[in-house]
Amino acid sequence: MARIEARLAELGITLPAPLTLPPGMALPFPWVNVRGDRAYISGHGPQQSDGSGAGPFGAVGGSVTVEQAYGSARKVALSMLGSLKRELGDLDRIIGWCRVHGMINCVPSFTQTPAVMNGFTDLILDVFGAEIGQHARTAVGVCGLPMDFPVEIEAEVTIRS
Repeated sequence: MARIEARLAELGITLPAPLTLPPGMALPFPWVNVRGDRAYISGHGPQQSDGSGAGPFGAVGGSVTVEQAYGSARKVALSMLGSLKRELGDLDRIIGWCRVHGMINCVPSFTQTPAVMNGFTDLILDVFGAEIGQHARTAVGVCGLPMDFPVEIEAEVTIRS
């Protein structure tokens, strides 16, 4: 068994199925775009294991708490890992997480975006370790996200052939 697959199993983590889009919604871009030794990961939202969108839905600091949004950010990491697994075939091909850009759907006065993004970062570090998982990061507040997700995250990783 590959190292990352073994680590996911050790943590009791199962990656979700591909995102099930709402009726009438189409995305004209790939979830993962591989260019040379880089994989650019499109914005992902939180998912259930069956591929459906995962709640809670809404704005952090309003109907969604920081703790709930932290959990959503962890689910985004799993969603992203599922897309990477489908595209790369082997998560051990990832040799470095370069940068992560998080968008937090929040009320105007909300300033704890880094605390929400820690859900994503903590999971990536737990799965990949600091040497591969450490990344540069941005966490910004926005006034809304697709499907009313509380969190959407995009990333860039380096990969081996």
